[in-house]
Amino acid sequence: MFSDNKKEKTMAEGGSSQNLIAQGTKIVGDLASEGDFRIDGTIEGNIKTTGKVVVGKSGLIKGTLDGTDAYFEGSFSGKLTLSGTLTLKSSARIDGEVVSGKLAVEPGATFNVTCSMNGTGIASQHGQQKSKAEKSA
Repeated sequence: MFSDNKKEKTMAEGGSSQNLIAQGTKIVGDLASEGDFRIDGTIEGNIKTTGKVVVGKSGLIKGTLDGTDAYFEGSFSGKLTLSGTLTLKSSARIDGEVVSGKLAVEPGATFNVTCSMNGTGIASQHGQQKSKAEKSA
């Protein structure tokens, strides 16, 4: 009797949340989630997530994406900001502005962007400069 309740609670708390935007679906607006996204439809707007974003071959994002990691087979147009890795498969098409920690691009991908990389060395240098400025103030 008591063990059944514990199992249900554990499954609900431990299950990973994944948001699926199916092919043929179009969303206009802003999305925010702590879970992962799988996008095979179209999103026009802003996406903010701490999870991973996967854009399938039929997927399209027009707007901004702010997240950790992203894996593209489809298309993106806008501003893409990631703290982790941007992975582009050969069918991917990215246009706009990209800020990413790491970049992996397969031959054949279209990557027409202004790109800047955020490495750990840069972040630590800025942190040291800020600390020195705070000490002198």
